[in-house]
Amino acid sequence: MIAILDYDAGNLKSVEKALCHLGQECMITRNRREVEAADKLILPGVGSFGAAMEQLKKYDIDKMLQEAAAEGKPVLGICLGLQLLFEGSEESPGAEGLGLLKGQILKIPEKEGLKIPHIGWNSLQFPHNGRLFSGIAPGTYVYFVHSYYLKAQNEEIVTAVTEYGTDIHASVECGSVFACQFHPEKSSTAGLKILSNFAGIQGGKV
Repeated sequence: MIAILDYDAGNLKSVEKALCHLGQECMITRNRREVEAADKLILPGVGSFGAAMEQLKKYDIDKMLQEAAAEGKPVLGICLGLQLLFEGSEESPGAEGLGLLKGQILKIPEKEGLKIPHIGWNSLQFPHNGRLFSGIAPGTYVYFVHSYYLKAQNEEIVTAVTEYGTDIHASVECGSVFACQFHPEKSSTAGLKILSNFAGIQGGKV
């Protein structure tokens, strides 16, 4: 069972639909017992960093995520969900993130001819092997919607990168914690393959 964490941050139904298409058993929930019983957790999200962290704390989902990561349960952050796994963001100065991973969430720099937010398809390259990208060819296009991007402190956890005015760390993997800045649930066949790869990951401390 995959629990899609509900903290009123949207984008839940599209993730649920993609998982159901793959034949995966899943539920949208913020119930602690259901979250603890799930094999894997997905943290989606759209909106602002600070407001999202307030919502996570309101429903105790911040603690549920930290506990899950500590016990080696696979966790996947998507879009804003990726950003929340880190320590903080330029979008919301003073707001502390979950701190499961170390790095900076920065504003995409403004450049002539570059639209922000970045909305559209960009290709991925893979600087390090990542379990999410098994069977995915370099140069594969995925769908992004974001104004802020990740610069991970430890580049060894970066499994996918793209370029949009700057070098963007598009996906990371560290132990049982995975995250994508792009939306696999909106990235056609390649995105479904990425979600399928996540669903196949076994839990347990790495």
